[in-house]
Amino acid sequence: MNNPFLTAMIAMSGGVDSAVAALLIKQAGFSVTGVTMKLFCDGEAIPTADGTTDDMTPDIRDARAVADRLGIPHLVCRLEKTFCERVVDEFVRTYLDGGTPNPCVICNKTIKFGALLDFAKANGLDTIATGHYARIAKEGDRYLICRAIDEKKDQSYMLWSLSQDVLAHVKFPLGELTKTEVREIAAAHGFESADRKDSQDICFLPDGNYADFIRRYAGHVPTTGKFVDLEGNVLGDHPGMLHYTIGQRKGLGIALGRPMYVCDKNAATGDVVLCDDEQLYSRTLTAKSVNFIPFDRLTAPIRVQAKIRYAHTAAPATITPTEDGAVLVEFDQPQRAIAKGQSVVFYDGDLLVGGGIIE
Repeated sequence: MNNPFLTAMIAMSGGVDSAVAALLIKQAGFSVTGVTMKLFCDGEAIPTADGTTDDMTPDIRDARAVADRLGIPHLVCRLEKTFCERVVDEFVRTYLDGGTPNPCVICNKTIKFGALLDFAKANGLDTIATGHYARIAKEGDRYLICRAIDEKKDQSYMLWSLSQDVLAHVKFPLGELTKTEVREIAAAHGFESADRKDSQDICFLPDGNYADFIRRYAGHVPTTGKFVDLEGNVLGDHPGMLHYTIGQRKGLGIALGRPMYVCDKNAATGDVVLCDDEQLYSRTLTAKSVNFIPFDRLTAPIRVQAKIRYAHTAAPATITPTEDGAVLVEFDQPQRAIAKGQSVVFYDGDLLVGGGIIE
């Protein structure tokens, strides 16, 4: 029987992970309400669970079908304007500044565990549950984040910016399960999403074409520029910085007689800097906007394993606080294609220590 004093809002995307998370949080004794965020402006108008109207999208339709099967109410949270202002606009600004943004990290902080948590509290629900693959533990008065049991699906990298105040209201029901087990549970309960392929795309960039999206969304007309080497020698012309990412080799549109890679982008000049592969490696970086999970701030150097992007294998490093509140990261071995705007995330074994934005 559900305990009315244990209330939870489960974020439902329409996929298999959130469907099983909803089932598990209900089985754990919570009085559950499903919610689907509306981040776009397409679809047909339909009545919502609270009697208002909203635009139906496939995600909302699928999530509502699961909610109906579980016998829980389902709401739609309208976040189009907030999502554009806090996530998409920041993505565009970072990219135009020559960086490589990670919009999923920003979305977790400002939308899923920001605006959506506020929505849950406004509806009288004190906990938000999601289908993230990660684990939350408590040690003393600190909430901790640990890697998921399923290493291949672990999403703790995307959660480094969450505060203690947020973690006190968050549940991750899938953290102790493998993806195979999640699909088996979904199939056993007749969820249509049980065999659905996982999405690998940024939600507002399904085709992965950054340059085209920024042209359409921001009205930005890319300016042509120069390919240059590390000494500033001009190597050729390019149609605009937006077409290139750090570490890129293919699709440069220039023949140089040997493999060359993008190692920097200069927003002030429009130059795209090319280098040899060995010149892509660096042992140090500086991270800003840092957040730590087991403690409030870093006061002395510590040893960690650090990841410079989601698919990166964590590498041994020492992190040291700087006078301006940033963190200096020094790797034991040089790391390839460190990109400004990406997140560097710190671990101690399975424990998520924290992270920051690469400068």
